[in-house]
Amino acid sequence: MLKNYFKICFFFMLFLSGAPKAWAQTAEVRGFLYDEKNGDPLIYSTVLLYSNGKMVQGAQTDVNGYFSITRIQPGSYILMPRSIGYDTLEVPIVLKPNEIKTQKFYLKQTDLNLKEIEVKAGRTVNTTTVNVAVEKITPRQITALPSIGGEPDVAQYLQTIPGVVSTGDQGGQLYIRGGTPVQTLFLLDGMIIYNPFHSIGLFSVFDTDIIRNVEVYTGGFNAEYGGRTSAVMDVTTRDGNRKKFGGVVSVNPFTSKLVLEGPLSKPKDGVSNSSFLLSGRTSYLDKTSKTLYKYANEDGLPYSFTDVYGKASFNSTGGNKLNLFGFNFNDRVNLASNSQVKWDSYGFGTDFMLLPSSSSLLMRGLLAYSNYDIGITEPIAQPRTSKINGFNLGLDFTYFINQNELKYGISVIGNKTNFIGYTPSGVEQKEEQNNTEMAGFFKYRIVKSLFVLEPSIRLHYYASLATFSPEPRLGFKYNISEKLRFKFAGGFFTQNFLATRSDQDVVNLFAGFISSPESLVDADGKRVENPLQKARHLMAGFEYDVNDKVSVNVEPYIKDFNQLVNINRNRLFGNEAPYIVESGIAKGIDLALKYASENVLFQAGYSLAEVDRKFGKQEYATNFDRRHNANLLGTYTFGKEKSFEISGRWNLGSGFPFTPTQGFFERNLTGSIDSDLTSENGELGILYGDMNSKRLPYYHRLDLSAKKTFKLKNATVLEINADVVNVYNRKNIFYFDRISSQRVDQLPVLPSLGLRLKF
Repeated sequence: MLKNYFKICFFFMLFLSGAPKAWAQTAEVRGFLYDEKNGDPLIYSTVLLYSNGKMVQGAQTDVNGYFSITRIQPGSYILMPRSIGYDTLEVPIVLKPNEIKTQKFYLKQTDLNLKEIEVKAGRTVNTTTVNVAVEKITPRQITALPSIGGEPDVAQYLQTIPGVVSTGDQGGQLYIRGGTPVQTLFLLDGMIIYNPFHSIGLFSVFDTDIIRNVEVYTGGFNAEYGGRTSAVMDVTTRDGNRKKFGGVVSVNPFTSKLVLEGPLSKPKDGVSNSSFLLSGRTSYLDKTSKTLYKYANEDGLPYSFTDVYGKASFNSTGGNKLNLFGFNFNDRVNLASNSQVKWDSYGFGTDFMLLPSSSSLLMRGLLAYSNYDIGITEPIAQPRTSKINGFNLGLDFTYFINQNELKYGISVIGNKTNFIGYTPSGVEQKEEQNNTEMAGFFKYRIVKSLFVLEPSIRLHYYASLATFSPEPRLGFKYNISEKLRFKFAGGFFTQNFLATRSDQDVVNLFAGFISSPESLVDADGKRVENPLQKARHLMAGFEYDVNDKVSVNVEPYIKDFNQLVNINRNRLFGNEAPYIVESGIAKGIDLALKYASENVLFQAGYSLAEVDRKFGKQEYATNFDRRHNANLLGTYTFGKEKSFEISGRWNLGSGFPFTPTQGFFERNLTGSIDSDLTSENGELGILYGDMNSKRLPYYHRLDLSAKKTFKLKNATVLEINADVVNVYNRKNIFYFDRISSQRVDQLPVLPSLGLRLKF
């Protein structure tokens, strides 16, 4: 079966790779748009082709700044690269029959406001892409948030997106439209990241200063992505400055950071063909909080982390490109009573982009390796550890046909998981597995004046399970008018991967990773032969541009998790069945309103959601089932050259479910039959009420930030940032210790002052 699968994929790709040659009977112009200042690609910009004063065709750049205009009749034309906020060029070109011309353009910035521009540019993209359940995030959007400790982070921005729920400031996780963290695929330059968020929920491993673009698919994603049943977060880093050496230095009570970048070779015609980018960040909140925030905890906030990332980029004159990159992230939590949770993650990889001179194809490839280790030590229990490492390999081809796009490719993923834990009775649980996954995908985006249609299919083979999974997907958008657009997306999704953190755990900083559990049972206690997890998505909605400044987005959705693997937390059917099969439904509606003007950026989001799980006759709301979630975010710039900026974010969320305590009892008495039961000591037993039948109080928090920018000599910029987390010191519950009857709250009011120097 596996041999036949590879044959099908090979001949399928061979056929498609030859198809563009048959289509390319006319001329083509392609190339890249760059920022003249530093050589950064200008993403989602427009390139127009004119003949005799009339526009003939147009194209938009992708995340690499690449564009392609195909099927052009030979002749003389004017090519006009346009990116709002940059000067427009007019370049005359002459195209011969069957010629493929490659161009590079460097645009100069204008004085227009970039935040307003970005919103308008995004609306242009919306008319030619399906854009269902997709949030495209740029560094400018992230920095519009109140920057905690002077460090705006994508982890903070994600919490403002409708449909994304955070379970807490400390040890909290992000749940995207009813999916758990392990059901979300996290990618950094194509490398798989198994845990992208630090234990203090204000920071991710992704440094905002090196991010080029973030795409978050909250559901219904196309066949290019697979191996997860809920969502995708795809982070792309930028290249280093190809014109001059520079960097960023920042310091605040939470973290300090250093970013260095520059050309690796002598610039030719003002721009080098190679560059480097290095980023290092470390936290010391565990130390500064003892002095600055004693009211937070007498021992300080016990969180610390370090993130290091490096990248080298090499560009050829013909547009080909090679990247080398690597990372090392770690996280430490020193809890009370000498308990500690720590994890370490590292990885490295390479990717390339090729533009064959004789073909209209754009070819991309990736080879990466990543490793993740996590462990927990406790004085009253045996230590637990988990490790996962492996590689991912991908190769894909893209062909542009006017505004249409054909993309296909293959991928191979191999990993090894090793988990060691213990049952409550002290019995060791050790699971070690080797897994291989292979997939081929095909998608075709058809762009017309009234609609966009994007069918795709993923053929995924789980070798360790000997299971073949065909997964069709479909996206559709209908442009009712220039301002109003209806959209739809849906499909089938699978994964062979789960966390050792139960979905019923309220607080659990330790999450190991396993796959293919052999001892898996259903609600009747019967063995389940195929542990492959499955889901079906249905997303819909509409976009409406009220005017040039205001846009509205409404998206109802439903995710049917028809087979979920979860930890057998209640030990039903004994220790011989550590895992159970559940089903689940996540449904809701997300609303987003955005306003952008020259000085003001405002967005409001609201989510109405319900996330339930079912095991046999038992149905319960998940611990992350936040029925109501609202976010308000605003930024105002003013003063000379807009050097002052104030911003605020307010979040309101209904309480999470919890299981009440009905009483206590004594169990596991160890004495003999003649023992005096009035003096014999046993273990404390807890009598629980109905699963998640009660709700915690509402959560709400206000964060404010003010920033002043000073322009110094030699393009050096100094920023002074003052911010306050939880301005009115709301006591939001973190967890409640049933035995000691002690309540622990989330972060209290935390003011800070940060300095940032960009040179």
